[in-house]
Amino acid sequence: MEEIKTEVIEQETEKKPSSEYILEVENLKKYFAIETTLFGRPTKFLRAVDDVSFKVKAGTTLGIVGESGCGKTTLGRTILKLHDITGGKVVFDGNDITDISKSEMRKYRTQMQLVFQDPYSSLPPRMTVGNIIAEAVKVHNIVPKEKVSEHVRKVMKQCGLQPHYYDRYPHEFSGGQRQRICIARALAVNPKLVICDEPVSALDVSIQAQIINLLKDLQNKMGLTYLFISHDLSVVKYITDDILVMYLGNTMELGKTADIFAKPLHPYTQALFSAVPAPDPDVKMNRIMLTGDIPSPANPPSGCKFHTRCSKCMEICKSVQPRYVEAEPNHFVACHLYDKSQGENKENG
Repeated sequence: MEEIKTEVIEQETEKKPSSEYILEVENLKKYFAIETTLFGRPTKFLRAVDDVSFKVKAGTTLGIVGESGCGKTTLGRTILKLHDITGGKVVFDGNDITDISKSEMRKYRTQMQLVFQDPYSSLPPRMTVGNIIAEAVKVHNIVPKEKVSEHVRKVMKQCGLQPHYYDRYPHEFSGGQRQRICIARALAVNPKLVICDEPVSALDVSIQAQIINLLKDLQNKMGLTYLFISHDLSVVKYITDDILVMYLGNTMELGKTADIFAKPLHPYTQALFSAVPAPDPDVKMNRIMLTGDIPSPANPPSGCKFHTRCSKCMEICKSVQPRYVEAEPNHFVACHLYDKSQGENKENG
């Protein structure tokens, strides 16, 4: 009886507590050294990603939006550990991958994949489509060697690629077809999380719709989780469940897609979303124009990084960095306008 009890206890301890979130990012930072001493010690940094936190549920899509240079792509690459993590924590599928070695990270490479922005430069021109998709399958031993060709053709079919494309080269395809090849390459290793780095920005509008619908169909069939990086808010509205708004490496706002489109809270989000064209010609656009240029991430302003361009700027914004607060249920924002504790402190003072 005692032996049976000990076996049961061992089995229970081996089981890890399952989390509803497939990806958890806590206070993630990625700084690039831009000035060093004679001995190579960094003295000045470019803060590409600066204290970003969010969680993604399995089978959902998180959209990451913001102006060019806000750190969207660097965030995605840092999560995949293509860049070394400066600070913070990344937990994937219940496992902390922040400080693991390259050899330990190898087993997660198949579970976390990236679809690049440019389908023209991300495909090796001297390899056939079949070999491009099969390369990672062979390296990671996804299927036995004799079944690689069959597996690749099956993935190609799922992504809308004809079987006779197998022996063709990338230069023989259009932009939309090349992006399908990139998607097929990512899905061939059976990933759980796919980071899509502006996958439709280089494509025509009609082709964009085809690729977006393909991604949604594949998500429904395979239970995929997406991080969808984009500057096209119309596309983001269609494909995402949640939205993260970034500015100069910081999180400005995070919430459900419907909530943020219906009621953006942060002044930066309001300005960003006011640029989305309305499909009705009779609807008057209330465009919010931002003044000034984006500050340098190497020398960001003190306090709230957006205060130099914000029409609602207060004195506290210039010196104190706003806290990340839940202004409404499941709707987070980093802005002094919604920090109730600031109001309480003023009343007490």
